[in-house]
Amino acid sequence: MSMKVAFIGLGVMGYPMAGHLVSAGYEVTVYNRTTAKAQQWTEQHAGSYAQTPKLAASGADIVFMCVGNDDDLRSVVYGADGVLAGMHPGAILVDHTTTSATVACEVAAVAAKQNISFIDAPVSGGQAGAENGVLTVMAGGDQISFEVVQPVMAAFSRFSQLLGDVGSGQTCKMVNQICIAGVVQGLAEGLHFAKQAGLNTEQVIKTISKGAAGSWQMENRYKTMIAGEYDFGFAVDWMRKDLGIALDEARNNGASLPLTATVDQYYADVQAFGGGRFDTSSLLARLDALHQAKKKQ
Repeated sequence: MSMKVAFIGLGVMGYPMAGHLVSAGYEVTVYNRTTAKAQQWTEQHAGSYAQTPKLAASGADIVFMCVGNDDDLRSVVYGADGVLAGMHPGAILVDHTTTSATVACEVAAVAAKQNISFIDAPVSGGQAGAENGVLTVMAGGDQISFEVVQPVMAAFSRFSQLLGDVGSGQTCKMVNQICIAGVVQGLAEGLHFAKQAGLNTEQVIKTISKGAAGSWQMENRYKTMIAGEYDFGFAVDWMRKDLGIALDEARNNGASLPLTATVDQYYADVQAFGGGRFDTSSLLARLDALHQAKKKQ
């Protein structure tokens, strides 16, 4: 393929996503804040790395980004060494970071001054989804640009949807995280209750997962939750960042999110006992810790 792409950010998501682009036949140049990680990536894939976002983006038809938060996004987009300094008019900038809709609109406006299209395109599916190339992409931007990038994103996704103008993708991701928060808390409480009631949790899940209680979280996390193992997915620190974005947006649009606000505070409890890097299913660890504390009283 003649299309040249760049990928900025080689974290647990970006690293495999960029690799899938190489496997799909694209010419890929990567940038990562830690150069050693970029060097490691090039040793595993037939791509190249650059010392700055600007150099990585130079000559690219599409620049993908997947960094940490709003400030991280601004740090790789703006400035003399930012991606916009290296992109040519007519290129497309795609951001897979989960950010606020506000910063998505901000970057889009700045990019437009250079005749560069911007698409906010947060993803769902976690590290496993990125590694297996089966992410879901929620996009905001113009239809023409989306139709250009959609087949390229297919290298690491199994479904992508344009939801409206810039910012719509990020807003949809907020809905995604709101829904997940409630489901994980419900699963944690169910498993906790089953244990305290003396039921065989394996048998319980085998039974109820076939009915209306079944969910992705139940299918993929119940075994590790029962085992008290919480190193299998999206970290609590990042979930609190995402829920904070959703709660901020809710204050702006008037939405009422009582369950989301409550679960966010439960995750704060997990952080308080050192579980910031635990995966989001660690809400069960919080319940178990509360139970043990009550027993000691």
